[in-house]
Amino acid sequence: MILLLLALTGICVARAEQKPILLVVTNHGELGKTGTPTGFFLSEAAHPREVFRKAGYPVEIASPNGGFAPVDPKSFDLKDFANRDFWEKFGSEESGRKGMAHTLVLAELDPAKYSAIFFAGGHGAMWDFPDDAAVRKLAAAIYEQGGVVGAVCHGPAALVGIKLSGGTALVAGKKVAPFTNAEEQAVGLTSVMPFLLEDRLKAAGALPVPAANFSENAVADGRLVTGQNPASAKRTAELLVEVLRK
Repeated sequence: MILLLLALTGICVARAEQKPILLVVTNHGELGKTGTPTGFFLSEAAHPREVFRKAGYPVEIASPNGGFAPVDPKSFDLKDFANRDFWEKFGSEESGRKGMAHTLVLAELDPAKYSAIFFAGGHGAMWDFPDDAAVRKLAAAIYEQGGVVGAVCHGPAALVGIKLSGGTALVAGKKVAPFTNAEEQAVGLTSVMPFLLEDRLKAAGALPVPAANFSENAVADGRLVTGQNPASAKRTAELLVEVLRK
């Protein structure tokens, strides 16, 4: 009994000492100039958060600008338990838009604090993730200190401009599972996107590993973990945890 108590105590202490995972969401709320609202995809933040939390990792949520981060209305499904739990804890409304009221400002964060960074998708990410200096700097620093970089669906838009200290692209020569050209065509947004994510990652040297449209597909290549679409969010987070525990 004493040994069991000591073992359980050790587990609790280990979990208490886990460095947080930083979950990043977009601030961008419009599909180009169409007037159609977008944002982050709720399940692509909520499901990974639930996986990380159950694995014993604290989760902090940030965005390029901090503050309000809009939810893509198409993803607002509160019949899903993880979505509902996420919304009840973090949800808010601003000027008629649902979203998160308080996210941290990426540029104000210390990468040494985090064990991993995870970029949630949603079409909004295609506009503010790729060229944001803090996205690039923080992700590169976390990776180079031995941490894990993860992203799902359009979240890998954050990866297209990240370069390591030697000048090599983070994704160069690595397998990735981004939202595919075929999926973008299937949702009718090929001409609206500022670029096609699969193509841009290829141009950066990544090796896309596509699966059938909207099917679960998550890939870990070293300390880079990516998932193809909303159906892949939970599995991508699980793979990230597996990599962290190696």
